[in-house]
Amino acid sequence: MPARSRDHHAYEKNETNVESTRDRIKPPSHRHAAPSAPWPWVDIEDIIDIDELSGEKSSIPKPCDHMMCDRCWQRYPKSLFPNWTPRQVEKSLIDGASKVISNSVLYYVDVDSHGFFHSRSSLVSTKEANLDEVWYEIRKDRPKLIDDDTHQLVRHEDMRVRAIFIQDMSGPVMQMLGTRYNIEPFFFSSSLNWIPSRYEEEVQPGVGDHITISLTFIRSLPKGLATNLSSELPGERRSSVTLTDGKPGSGGVVWWMGAAHAPIDTQAPLDLASVGRQLVLDLLSVHFIRKSTGSTIISYHPSLALRTTSADYLHKRIRFAGQSVYWQTIFRQSKDPTFVLLTFIWHALYSWDEALENLYSHICNMESQVINTTELQMNLTRELHIIRAHHLHYSSLLEDFKKTVVFIRDTKNPAMHNLPPEEKQFSRDMMVRECANLLSEIDRLENSRRMQDKRLKNVMNLVSGFECWWSLGMKQIAYLTMFFLPASFVAAVFGMNVGEIAPDTNGTLPHYVETALPLTIATIWIIIAFQSQDIYPKRVPYWQRFFWPFVLILKWAGWDIYKEDIRREREEAAMGILGVEHHRLGHYVPKKRKKAAAAPKEEEKQANMPQVLVMQPGLPTLMVDHAI
Repeated sequence: MPARSRDHHAYEKNETNVESTRDRIKPPSHRHAAPSAPWPWVDIEDIIDIDELSGEKSSIPKPCDHMMCDRCWQRYPKSLFPNWTPRQVEKSLIDGASKVISNSVLYYVDVDSHGFFHSRSSLVSTKEANLDEVWYEIRKDRPKLIDDDTHQLVRHEDMRVRAIFIQDMSGPVMQMLGTRYNIEPFFFSSSLNWIPSRYEEEVQPGVGDHITISLTFIRSLPKGLATNLSSELPGERRSSVTLTDGKPGSGGVVWWMGAAHAPIDTQAPLDLASVGRQLVLDLLSVHFIRKSTGSTIISYHPSLALRTTSADYLHKRIRFAGQSVYWQTIFRQSKDPTFVLLTFIWHALYSWDEALENLYSHICNMESQVINTTELQMNLTRELHIIRAHHLHYSSLLEDFKKTVVFIRDTKNPAMHNLPPEEKQFSRDMMVRECANLLSEIDRLENSRRMQDKRLKNVMNLVSGFECWWSLGMKQIAYLTMFFLPASFVAAVFGMNVGEIAPDTNGTLPHYVETALPLTIATIWIIIAFQSQDIYPKRVPYWQRFFWPFVLILKWAGWDIYKEDIRREREEAAMGILGVEHHRLGHYVPKKRKKAAAAPKEEEKQANMPQVLVMQPGLPTLMVDHAI
């Protein structure tokens, strides 16, 4: 197993699940995503080093040809980006990653000017043994390429794009690539911390630029292959509940229930027990150096136990995309290397589509289980809320996915500045068309997510209906108890040890009244004191509330000392509701129209109006949302 960063923790296993903080993905810090932020990895409460402010030299170092220097890559990122202090490098996890020594593997795919994809033997960094050899291969502008399929030498001038896929990135490999291609440390910090980002830098008209894409997406994996991390945070207790459809020989569906007070972690994998799958977060992190003399794509792949997309897998996927007649035609007709980047985006789209398909099947199975099962429906409430929380998280990820495609479409390649206008316009129109195809697919995914959200609401309505049914049953039991209350009272009276009923006892009926009446009055006094919202305003302390009989007497006499305070509190509460409506509708709502504004819109009424009847023998009729 490759060595891991020191910032990671080890596994802790138990009988039911694997609780891991080492591979748990933290929520991203978006403020540290791009170099446009002037303080990389410096938060508000962080102390700025005074020594860094004393220097008056330029922060932009002179370029290095990497020929005569003595392993200049070992000083990355400080050698190229002096503004990154040791504290910032450590906080961004780059320092920990630079100290990792592992067997890194670099996979290559080259695209020539004819649109053909060529594969090259992988380059392996075996710890300290061959670092000089690896540095020599990386720093060469265009190493000789012998195609693995044809075993023929491909000319340098025919190479348009080289894609490098990094598996188990070691510290030296990260520093070599960062030094060789002048990569902003933000690319590595965003990749190590799973921060979605997209930005352009080093723009030189007629020469090229650098663009970085870091994108989080959802991937579906078989239950046995994915790491068994739940949607609960580490350390909490969980129990399992098996629901069956009541048919003989049918397999039970296991729902994992966490503690009611435990928070929901949307960064953790989502278990889809009914279909035997897990939805896990995956990362697409690409740094693209676009140049007129030949472009380079660097693809980072995290080294986690969460079965994310490996470098070898994506290397084969991109290599296989070169066999497509459609894409070969695009690569042949246009000199823009950005079209190769679109094949990376399509991989994320495929993963999204498969994941939402599995999630839809799971929601349908849950709906069927709830309808056909008469017990344990209330235990599904937390499971439903976990899926709903992930659904909301997926909505933001899809929106970020859409912004990434728009960014690629709108970021023109400056390396094509010197091409003829007709050729530039042709490539531009083709790029807009292909990005429109991607945006259309993303809209379809979002519509599918919305539809699933409505189906999920249906399941929640079913569970809520069952809860109402159980509540109704408890109320009927209470009514039954009240039916026998008079008889119980009479039995208690005739069982009293008082002289009027049992002549040989010392107690009398007046003794009973003297004891029971004060206790009854005291109980009523205390209950009303703690339930006196209509008598006292909220600011009145509880010890004053015990004087409520005197306040009521004064109120009945026409002297209400708390009338203005209660009226003011009610007006403030009404203004609070008005403010919520103002925020929801996006405009000011007059008081007179508050009731009309609070009413849902016509389409919201149609979406929320229950119209489907679910009949179950022995159970009350349930109303289910029709919008499915």
